[in-house]
Amino acid sequence: MIQVENLSKVFRGGEEVTALRHINLKVEPGDIYGIIGKSGAGKSTLLRCISLLETPTEGRILVEGADISRLRGRELIEMRKKVGVIFQGYNLLMQRTVRDNVAFPLELARMPKARRWARVEELLEVVGLSDKARAYPSQLSGGQKQRVAIARALANHPSILLCDEPTSALDSFTTRSILELLTDINRKMGVTVIIITHEISVVKAICNKVAVINEGSFIEQGNTREVFAHPASEITRLLLGETGGSIQ
Repeated sequence: MIQVENLSKVFRGGEEVTALRHINLKVEPGDIYGIIGKSGAGKSTLLRCISLLETPTEGRILVEGADISRLRGRELIEMRKKVGVIFQGYNLLMQRTVRDNVAFPLELARMPKARRWARVEELLEVVGLSDKARAYPSQLSGGQKQRVAIARALANHPSILLCDEPTSALDSFTTRSILELLTDINRKMGVTVIIITHEISVVKAICNKVAVINEGSFIEQGNTREVFAHPASEITRLLLGETGGSIQ
């Protein structure tokens, strides 16, 4: 599904900053893959590279066998549809209703109106917001906003869903409901999920695989239960113990 090979990302400006160093990652179809680390470790930069929002300095990202850095024109547009992104902070359009927010990527794809609104209704039912279709983001709770963001990310029938800290601003009860929703989407819709997080509880709850990132490099990765049962690095041990569940 996704294969990252020797990926590095260097930001050049007044001072050169290496955000990612020789990252290798393989995500299989159907995985819920967690990437965990402290703030500034490189998690979000990796997600932005996979989602085509950043261009890697070195290495390759293969999505369904295609090197995304080589795609242009129509091929690139079609590949973008396969990758849905849930951004940290929701990124909703505040002047649009819930249904219009979900419809936005379908408008950009020039989907006919009848099909567009049918898809919106379907997605609002999936995320449990059919009764909020004509509400505005300012009228929603944090959990409801995240559900709108999830519905919007699913609009173009993606095969991959990238989630950037999807529960960081939510209380524990709402976090559980969002993780249950993501699990249902993974199982019922066959969508592969990658979750960027600093919360160990999120990874434990739904991720079958995990990679621990620190200072731009993976320090260990594999089956979640095995990695957490036998942590090989001090960072992972800190995540599991002294930090009480998350690291900032």
